[in-house]
Amino acid sequence: MSKIKAIKAREVLDSRGFPTVEVELSVDDSRPTGELCTGRAIVPSGASTGEGEALELRDGDPKRYQGKGVLKAVQNVREKIAPALAGREFQLQSLLDDALRDLDGTPNKSKLGANAILGVSMAFLRAQALAQRTPTDQFIASYYGTPGTTLPVPLMNIINGGKHADNGLAIQEFMIVPAGFDRFSDALRAGAEIFHRLKKILHQQGLSTGVGDEGGFAPQFTGAKPHDQALIAISQAVSDAGYKLGEQIFLALDAAASEFTAGKEGYQFEGQNVTSEEMISTYGQWAKNFPIISIEDGLSEHDWKGWGLLTRTLGSHCQLVGDDIFVTNPIQLKRGIENHVANAILIKLNQIGTVTETLETMKLASGAGYRSIMSHRSGETEDTFIADLAVGTDCGQIKTGSASRTDRIAKYNQLLRLEERLGDRARFAGLKLYEKFKK
Repeated sequence: MSKIKAIKAREVLDSRGFPTVEVELSVDDSRPTGELCTGRAIVPSGASTGEGEALELRDGDPKRYQGKGVLKAVQNVREKIAPALAGREFQLQSLLDDALRDLDGTPNKSKLGANAILGVSMAFLRAQALAQRTPTDQFIASYYGTPGTTLPVPLMNIINGGKHADNGLAIQEFMIVPAGFDRFSDALRAGAEIFHRLKKILHQQGLSTGVGDEGGFAPQFTGAKPHDQALIAISQAVSDAGYKLGEQIFLALDAAASEFTAGKEGYQFEGQNVTSEEMISTYGQWAKNFPIISIEDGLSEHDWKGWGLLTRTLGSHCQLVGDDIFVTNPIQLKRGIENHVANAILIKLNQIGTVTETLETMKLASGAGYRSIMSHRSGETEDTFIADLAVGTDCGQIKTGSASRTDRIAKYNQLLRLEERLGDRARFAGLKLYEKFKK
């Protein structure tokens, strides 16, 4: 048990050039050397967000960063959180996080800001791991009660649309899933090679090879059925790179359907107003034509009736991931479990605001047979906490963007380091995760 000696915070920039919160928290080593162990953490930010997410506190001052400054959150760390926690000892991560929640006192962390609270929560975990001379991933594994030896399958976003790109595609992410390999490093290599092959294909078609927020290409397909064109281009890239689609490489989508709703029960898709049933039919047709094994946010976060039909229709042969509808919140997830909605949950630390609540949501999901996919945000940083969290919890899947942009690559490089350090103990989640979905 270590005593908190100091908590610092500052405003830094994320991958979109907007401010976010960085926290440094120091604990005493409680060993004869008397040195301090300092954990550092940077909080990410999302563009496509669910309504139930914990509040990200922004300044709203139009004279600074278009109102997106986070000086208020930084001030809350310095002037409210630090004085309340300095000098105190917390035997468990959950006790520290409980103290943060009590200090805030609101259901959605709106008083102090989830970005202020999460930065402290993550930094404390890292400081504790350092104090115990334990790698962060293994410290998490010990705390969570898992072996901490599973390298996750990467769901790699190689074509961006929706809020992540200005190219007219409603579907936000077209992903490749290199699951048919024995090692994470081999899967990552395949993903990178396919990414570069796709760039060549797009260039030959006269399409843009600029990238969106998450590092995937953002081409503007012309003519009818642009989403089918995206899936065809990716399929060609897989083949041209020398890999087998449907055996080694699979496809996944993040529709982020809440972003293209039209009215209470409809959607605006490819220039037409469509119903939930019609969107489900579209997904079903794509799944017949392409090896799609995962669909995230196929319908709006408010379309619970539609989600039930989606799950009944496609849930037996496709991973259906709830992001906006669950927002890493155990209350929302419990509602989904009770109503048989989805069969997996996306895990984003800043949606709920503390490490403890994130882990509690993952345990709830696991107990109900739901899978957890560790996820970045579109506004990312060089922080690699989610890579350690994915391995430490053995969740088996991670979404952290394409094979470009350092903010995404940083996570993949950390996973390569973890695979190397684990050595013979390392295992790749691989195809067995998706066996029932494999055609």
